[in-house]
Order: sequence, then C-alpha cells, then structure tokens
Amino acid sequence: SSAKSPLALQEVGLDAMGQQSSLPAAVQALVDAEKMEVDCLKIHSTEIFDFATMEKFVPADVFARFKECLVTGAPTPEADMKPIADGMFKWARTRGATDFAHWFFPVRGGGGATGGSCGSHKIDAFIDLDWSSKTPNKPFVATFPADRLFQGESDGSSFPNGGLRVTHQAAAFTTWDRSSPPFIVDKVLRIPCSFITHYGKCIDDKTPLLRSSDAVHREGLRLLKAMKLATDAKALYSYLGWEQEFFVVPAAGYKARPDLVNTGRTLIGKLPTRNQQADLNYFGPIPVTVEKLLKTVHNEMMKVGCPMAVRHNEVAPGQHEMSPIFCVSNASADSNVLFMEICNREASKFGLQVLFHEKPFKGINGSGKHANWSVGTDTGINFFYPGKTDEARTINVAALACLSHGLCQHNEMVRCSVATSGNDHRLGAQEAPPAIISLYPGTGFESHVDSIIAGGDLLGYKAEKKLQSTGCTNSMPVEAPMEDRNRTAPFPFCGNRYEFRAVGSSQNCSFPIMVCNTIMAAGMANLADLLEGGMSLRDAVADMYKKNRHVIFTGNGYSAEWPVEAKKRGLPNLNTTPMAIPTFNSEKNKAIFKKLGILEADETDARVEVMYENYVTSVSIEAKTMIHMMDTGIVPACAKDLAKYECCKELAGNRAEVYGNIIKETQKLKDVMAKLPSDLAAEANYLCDSVIPQMNALREFVDTAEGLMEASLYPYPNYETLIYSHHF
Repeated sequence: SSAKSPLALQEVGLDAMGQQSSLPAAVQALVDAEKMEVDCLKIHSTEIFDFATMEKFVPADVFARFKECLVTGAPTPEADMKPIADGMFKWARTRGATDFAHWFFPVRGGGGATGGSCGSHKIDAFIDLDWSSKTPNKPFVATFPADRLFQGESDGSSFPNGGLRVTHQAAAFTTWDRSSPPFIVDKVLRIPCSFITHYGKCIDDKTPLLRSSDAVHREGLRLLKAMKLATDAKALYSYLGWEQEFFVVPAAGYKARPDLVNTGRTLIGKLPTRNQQADLNYFGPIPVTVEKLLKTVHNEMMKVGCPMAVRHNEVAPGQHEMSPIFCVSNASADSNVLFMEICNREASKFGLQVLFHEKPFKGINGSGKHANWSVGTDTGINFFYPGKTDEARTINVAALACLSHGLCQHNEMVRCSVATSGNDHRLGAQEAPPAIISLYPGTGFESHVDSIIAGGDLLGYKAEKKLQSTGCTNSMPVEAPMEDRNRTAPFPFCGNRYEFRAVGSSQNCSFPIMVCNTIMAAGMANLADLLEGGMSLRDAVADMYKKNRHVIFTGNGYSAEWPVEAKKRGLPNLNTTPMAIPTFNSEKNKAIFKKLGILEADETDARVEVMYENYVTSVSIEAKTMIHMMDTGIVPACAKDLAKYECCKELAGNRAEVYGNIIKETQKLKDVMAKLPSDLAAEANYLCDSVIPQMNALREFVDTAEGLMEASLYPYPNYETLIYSHHF
C-alpha cells in the first residue's frame, strides 16, 4: 500500500513507525465513533420495554388487562404485578441490565447549570434475599420483586417541596407511570415515576402533568358527548413534540469559566467581530466534531425508543437543535429530560460540553424548547387540525374556542409556566416571543372568529392549502399551508398543533405542558357547561370567542406597538419572573386547579415557594460568581495590563479609568448583595430590581476592558474561543 502522511497516521492512531500511539481523549472518541458507526434504523427501540416488547414477555391475558387499565385508569390487578415484573426482569437481563432505578422529576424549575433539569434516581441491584432459605444468613438471588417495580420510597425533604415536606416528616414515594415505558441506560433499567408525599401531595413535575392529562381525557369526552360528535372515542390524549435548542462548546473552555460551571451562562464576555450578523450558521454544515456528538446522541435516543428525527445548526454560531417525532406528552417530556442527560454524558467523551441555559452568551440568540402540543382522540381526531369533514371542522372550531378561553382566562398561569431567571433574558428580546401571552390561530381563522361572533356559521372556514409557483420548471410548485407562520407569537398555529414557543431550553417540559392541558381542560369544561345548560353549539362557541377575542393577535409580537396594544386589551405583561410568580396561586388559578383535580391549594402554594426559591438561588449564585471572577481574575489582570504602560502612559488610553470603574462597580455589587432582604418574595424582587441592574452595570466596564486588555492577560476563554475553537 502507498505510504501514509504523518497527519494521516495520527488520524488513525499510529506513530511515524506505524505503531499504535496514544491519542488525546477527544480525538480518540472521534476515532471510536467512526469505528462504531451504527445504523440507527436497525437498533431503534432495542432498549425500551414498550408494548411491542411487553407482549413478548408477558402472558397475553395480563398484557390485555394492562392496556385496558391504561385506558380506564384502573390500578393494575395485584395478581398481574408479578408476571409483569418477571417479564420485565427477563427482558432486562437479555439486554445485559444488572440494576434498576425509579426515575423521577423533582420540581427544580429550570436552570442552566449542568444537571439542572435532570431526573433523579437511586440505583438498586436486581437482587433480593432468598426468603425460602432456613439459614440465618440468607443467600441472595437475582430477581426483581414486583413491589419494587410498582413502588419505591425516598426522602422528600431533601428535594424542593415548598414546605410540603420537612426533616421530621420526610417520607415520599415513587410509583411507576405505567404509560411511560421503562428503558435501559448504562445497564440500568429506569422506571419513570411519579413522586408524592406520605399524604399524597405531589412534589414533582410528572404527577401534575399526569393529572392534567386525566383532566383533558375526562373533560374532552364530556365535551364530545355534549356536542354529540365523535362519541365512539374512548380516550383523549395530549401530545408533545419538543424542539430542543442548545449550544456546544469545548469542555476545556467550559471548565475554565467559573460562570459557565456555576450558572450555565457567561456573566461577562465580548462578542467576536463575526457572530450571527451574516446569517451563516442557520442550517449550515454541522462542524465535524459536533456532528459526531449529535449522531451519537441520536443513536442513543433511538435505542430507548425516542424517534429522533431532526438535527441542524441554529441561528447563533455554536448553537444547534434536535427534535423527535411527537408522542403522548408525559413520555415525550421524559425523553427530553433523558436527552439533556445523554447530551452531556456523551459530550464529555468528545471533549465538549452542552449548554442548555436560555442565554449563555450576551448579544447572540438564546435557546428555547419549542413545545409542539396537541390534543386528540384514540380514534384519530386531532382537535387542532381543521380536518376535511364537517365533524372534524366543527370539533376544531369548538376546540379553538376552548383554547382561547383557557389562554385568556388563565393568562398569568401560562406565563408562570415559563417564568425562570434564565428565560427572563430571552423572552421579548427580539429572538423569542414576548412575555405577553396571546394566541395566533392565523389571519384566516381570525376572520372566521369574527364571522362567528357576528352570527356566522361554525363551518365557514375551509383549511385549503394552496400551490405556490416557484417560477421555474425544474422545481415544482410548493403546497403552502392554510395559514402563514408567525415566529413572534408565543402560541402560534402550525397546521395540526400549537407551538408553545416561550418554553425555556433548560426547563422540564412537564410543567408548561401541564398548564397547556389545564387551560384546555378548563375551556372544554366551560363549553360543556354551556351546552349542558341548553345553549346551542353555535351560540356557545360564539359566546366564548366574544368574551376571549382580545387574546387573539395575528400581528408582529416583536413590534414596539404590541405591548401598548396588549395593555389596551387588558392582557398582562409580566416581563420578569418576580412579577409573574405571585399570580400563579391566585384564587382563580387555585379554583380551576382544584376543580380539575390537578393541584390542591397547598400544592399550588408550594409551587410558588419553589419558583421563588429557584429564582433567588439562581440569581444569587450568579452575583456571587461574578464577584469571585472580578476579585480573582479580572482585577488582577487589569493590574498587570496597566503596569505594562508605566513607562509610556500616553499609550494606556482610558485603561486606568475603565479598570478603576470595574473596582468601583464590583464594590457596589458587594454592597447591594449585603442588603438582601430575608423574605423570599422581597428577596426575588430585590435581586431583580437592584442586583441584576448592578451586575449589568459592572459587565459594561468588564466587557470594555476585554477589548483593551492584552489578549494573553485576559483570565478566561473568550467568546471566540468558546463559540468557534471546536469547529476546526
């Protein structure tokens, strides 16, 4: 064979003599990934105990009853628990699993620090004592007792709980969410679970989502019965398809930035001269190392049955997106949490780090998690698809009346579902929807709403797609959907679903989708009440549209005019998290949560406390980290840089003034932090109104200093290094 160049030899792990050589870990990971390239379409769903797998390992009658229980909501019969556990254990052992874990989701509320939205689990071995043995020291055997599949126990007081658990009353329990299939990761069988207290209070994100799904099912069937439409439906489901945005940076750069490690975002930093202004990144070629990572994550998710369908570059340099095909909302939310975990587990092998904070870098786009949400029956009727039959179109028009009711009457609740300190940097920043919650059904449908209010027929809207010519012969005409796309809306129509675009990238989808389900169930309950009270369907729908018409907006949500118009309409503009939080446990919200069986009053109050705690903790860590970076990095670097001009002060420019202002503003930040109030709500407002503005004032001088300072003296990897260095 022909001789190989030294570079080619290095790439395959050989030295100049052709002997095996050691490679840097990240390079070795690339080589290994190349060798282990797999066809994901051949290995998908091999590590998930879904219906297809369960049917093979569980007796037919047990399997049939299990599926029926999921439809009716009945508990799994005690006699069926052992054969289900035995079948799951047998399958798990064929896949090499040696352990299991109840996987649950504490109320952490989003946060950019690594692991902020990860699930929690304790790993238990597939063993138990042989209780049939007569010996005092009983031997153990490989087994999976049924009671350990269906229930577990933990300490609830060590997780965020809003006062529902304390150290002397700490018991909490996990219980399998039977509609979210167990799966295997790293030889551990993970069992998605609800997490409740000794008294049945939820202290997790999953349980309220499941309760809200029950409300959608119950109120949806009630509404269909009242409308005398689709009465063959036995179940209603809410669906979710998430679009996860994130940044990928070199791990070495991440580790060298205390702000990224502690907060998930850069607290200081100057943009490189080329950032996103040339529109070069969106849908461009994915950098080689990053593509290896994304393909690895894609394959790992496919193994556990998550149908990952899309990956691409996003608008900002260093930013990417991946998304799966939709499925039932609770299972989809689980898969998103797993996705975030797997991203950073695999990234470390390539010398990379994934950032899920909503705003890791100032001056370029932040990251969201667009939640594509819909509601539909087990018979295939999608409430948000206009449809081609009179029945489907009538259901769609009624469903939109229900959604407009929910968004209007519980507007603040929807805003609270995406209220985090990280998302405050993103919402309303010309890159994401404003903090004003409105509904975009399309301009054509908006006109139809006005027609219904004026007395028109419910079936006056036809969702007809139109062919648009390309103007050339080789490219055929495109089929344009019935409504245009509005990226400035927080809740736009997307053909067969609504896209909740305001969800933050670090959040667990469960909380915002729980709220979507809640407002939809509330709307369906309201319409059913009107119909059961004797009002005609047309008049009831018209009445709901008339009362909630002001929440429908089809214009430019980024415009300066919209907040003014929204205020005239009476729509809240809760543009910071501390403004939003106290509205969550309003009497109106407590009443609808209780009516629909989603949250009790004390559970709602607990959520407010946890939201405040999350905000206060996140911003306090940011402020303390910034002070630390000034004292141990920036100020010493400024001193070294200024000293270089001792003999030629005329060349120093305004360095002394800028560097001096850094010291002054740092002291101001210390002084402001020393005056933090003790009350949670007061502390959150103080951090928002006093601490964050002072951090911003300090940052202005630090970022100016970065542009003056000798590059070798700047103590942290700069934006250019973080965003671009791993692309080559």
